[in-house]
Amino acid sequence: MNFELVAVLMFASMLAMLLTGRHIFAVIGGVASAFALILWGKGGAGLAFHASFNLLNWYPLLTLPMFIYMGYMFSKSGIADDLYTMFHVWMGPINGGLAIGTIGLMSIIAAMNGLSVAGMAIGATLALPEMLKRKYDKIMLTGVIQAGSSLGIMIPPSVVLVLYGMIARQPIGRLWLAGVFPGLMLAGLFILYILGRCLIQPHLGPALSKEERRIPLKKKLLLLRSGIVPLFIIFMMSGLFFLGITSLVEASAVGATVTTLAAVFNKRLTRKGMVEVLRDTLSVSCMFMWVILAALAFGAIFDGLGAVHAIKGLFLEYGFGPWGIIIMMQLSYLLMGTFLDDTAMLIIVAPLYVPLVIELGFDPIWYGVLYTITCQIAYLTPPFGYNLFLMRAMSPKEITLSDIYRSIVPFVIVMVIGLVVVMMFPKIALWLPSLYYGK
Repeated sequence: MNFELVAVLMFASMLAMLLTGRHIFAVIGGVASAFALILWGKGGAGLAFHASFNLLNWYPLLTLPMFIYMGYMFSKSGIADDLYTMFHVWMGPINGGLAIGTIGLMSIIAAMNGLSVAGMAIGATLALPEMLKRKYDKIMLTGVIQAGSSLGIMIPPSVVLVLYGMIARQPIGRLWLAGVFPGLMLAGLFILYILGRCLIQPHLGPALSKEERRIPLKKKLLLLRSGIVPLFIIFMMSGLFFLGITSLVEASAVGATVTTLAAVFNKRLTRKGMVEVLRDTLSVSCMFMWVILAALAFGAIFDGLGAVHAIKGLFLEYGFGPWGIIIMMQLSYLLMGTFLDDTAMLIIVAPLYVPLVIELGFDPIWYGVLYTITCQIAYLTPPFGYNLFLMRAMSPKEITLSDIYRSIVPFVIVMVIGLVVVMMFPKIALWLPSLYYGK
């Protein structure tokens, strides 16, 4: 049996097992262990074991629970409530204003935690009820919340870019800076779409009533203070890191500490809330660790078959040029993203793709941004888009699964446009890292 056939059987087995509804880490790790024993006998178990043991040597992985903790603490601290009130007052008077304010809120949340789940939770609990109350179209608003929350994995500090950096052996600082302009560009494209759509169809996002707009200018200006604490947290975390004062792990610890202190000073952190934050952080962190552990084992077996050479040969055999190969890679990520989460997808495929990307002469930093945008799109695409299920779990009964699926179509189109723009103009991602770190 040749290695190409074994590689195909491994992927087919993994897909078949995923359909059983088992946990992703159990499926990936189980398939890896089974094929290791089949191919190499008892000694094969050591291959998967030693590969997964590398997890203990990934020092930057300590940032993962810190960023997850920040996301949950941010939602408990009341900072998000104050921010949304500010956006509500300033953006509400225009059609689609609350939806635009929600994108702004999501962008700030993204710059404070690095995961989409925190943005989704805050959007569903704060923005969704307010927009429903003001007769916003339910399909429009669910799309806004899902698309806005996906910014969490692009705008630094992005956990996905941290994981990519560890696997691709690329500097995290460069990757974070590379994600700034593409992330802000996507947020801007979302806002332009909302403005244009609500200009044509005002009933989708009605402006606030005249009574609600009668707020003194002094009060409006005072509400701007709500942005001071988030900006301070972002500076203490990302700012000190880019100034070279703290390391990556130290920056995540500083961010977690400052967010906790902000919650204490706001007098909104209770003992019960703290327990919930710690429990949720532990649960999500352990889930990430198990998926990474299993995917490392799977990648080791897959790589042991010479799969990197098989993939390269497959692409070249069908006559794809360098750009054709990049496009095929992105399409494969979109396909896998419908049934795998970004962590599993990254750890399984990135070790196979990144060496080929470098060999073709492309910048691995730029490719990391392409991968992350593709993950954002995969988060929103059925049948198993991550954000689709989160939205369904957090939405009221009047928002159906059909509404949620329909809501993401225009935003996916916008994100595909953003992906194409970054592919055509790599400097959007590479200019800021080059400026900061030098050529």
